[in-house]
Amino acid sequence: MSSVADIRRETFAALRVPNFRLFFAGQSVSLIGTWMQTVAQGWLVLQLTHSAKQLGFVVAVQMLPVLFVAPYGGLIADRVNKRVLLIGLEAGLGALAIGLGALTLTHNVHLWMVYVFALALGCFNAFENPARQSFMLEMVGPDTVRNAVSLNSVMVNAARAVGPAIAGIIIALGGLGICFVLNGLSYIAVIISLLMMNVARLMPSPPAVRAKKQLRAGLAYVRQTPSLLVPLVMLSIIGCFTYEFQVTLPYLAHAGFHGGSRTYGFMTASMGLGAVFGGLYVAARGRTGIRTLVRASLLFGAAMVAAALAPSVGVEIGVLFLVGAASVSVLARGNSTLQLAARPEMRGRVLGLLAVAFLGSTPIGGPIIGSIAQTFGPRWGLAVGALACFVAAALGAFAVARRKAGKHLPERISGLTHASSQLPPDAPASP
Repeated sequence: MSSVADIRRETFAALRVPNFRLFFAGQSVSLIGTWMQTVAQGWLVLQLTHSAKQLGFVVAVQMLPVLFVAPYGGLIADRVNKRVLLIGLEAGLGALAIGLGALTLTHNVHLWMVYVFALALGCFNAFENPARQSFMLEMVGPDTVRNAVSLNSVMVNAARAVGPAIAGIIIALGGLGICFVLNGLSYIAVIISLLMMNVARLMPSPPAVRAKKQLRAGLAYVRQTPSLLVPLVMLSIIGCFTYEFQVTLPYLAHAGFHGGSRTYGFMTASMGLGAVFGGLYVAARGRTGIRTLVRASLLFGAAMVAAALAPSVGVEIGVLFLVGAASVSVLARGNSTLQLAARPEMRGRVLGLLAVAFLGSTPIGGPIIGSIAQTFGPRWGLAVGALACFVAAALGAFAVARRKAGKHLPERISGLTHASSQLPPDAPASP
């Protein structure tokens, strides 16, 4: 039986890498600012429009570039120095946040401006997300990447717990604009951490040589590899209809519980705390593979059902803790499964497709969930999210069953699937 010291070493293995520690520290500061801006932007749209549909459309516009540009962003990440690329992208993201903050503080912000800034933010994220995700492997190496991905998810969701709580206080005391400005300044921490890294200790993947049809080659590679295709399809379904919390949670706080930004902040913070707990569990004892992703999707769906049925804001806040734990389990397991299954020279493009699957699907799901929430009530938006988790789990279970039976996946699911392709067994997350 593992001792407490062994469990601690396994849980925080990636933090023994100095470059990852720097990355972790810089991102921790920046992500608190990111969640502050997420809360402020959602509340700003509701103040301007009082419409869940408009909130859904703003979120969709922000994610639209990810849908179309992220595969190219992944290709760029495969070609260039990821650290240098990230420094430039983080600087651009910070400038956008400060610009929106200035407009809000001077009371010159209009809805169309929020759309413009959301679109620009999405363009930067389409390049930043695959570069940042694939850069993790270069910092820690293949033996520790599962742990690094899980700890990164913990960091994101710890910030989700802290950022909205701070945002609620700042909005009440100083207004929405300060949240945007503070987020812009928080990117300085990321840039400093990237500049301070020991470049000699990085393990860069061989850069992809420029050639024609490289995007098409990446898509064909994924279509021919069920160990990549099936998780991507599952995450597409969940990302499209379940991970619309920027739409469902503020509208549930506003229209379901008749609360304000503070209520929304507490709801988001509870979900973030749950995600921290779930992320630490995955970091210490997590496994990867499609069967594990199926189980995680089922648990996520069950938690979403409970969230849709919660009778009071107090119960909802408690249930959202479970939603957070289940959500990070799905994302961390899916991400690490893809990182380990992808060939090094294709990893950026695969993670670009992950961004499309998980974030780029929001332009489809955001307006749909927003419309459902406004027409039938906010709880129905959560219920549709639960159904999406169950559908994704059924698809993954079907794929595993077909593998056991030694059969191909159907053409409509797998595309060009070779007879020799195999789905990977579940693998433990700790080296």
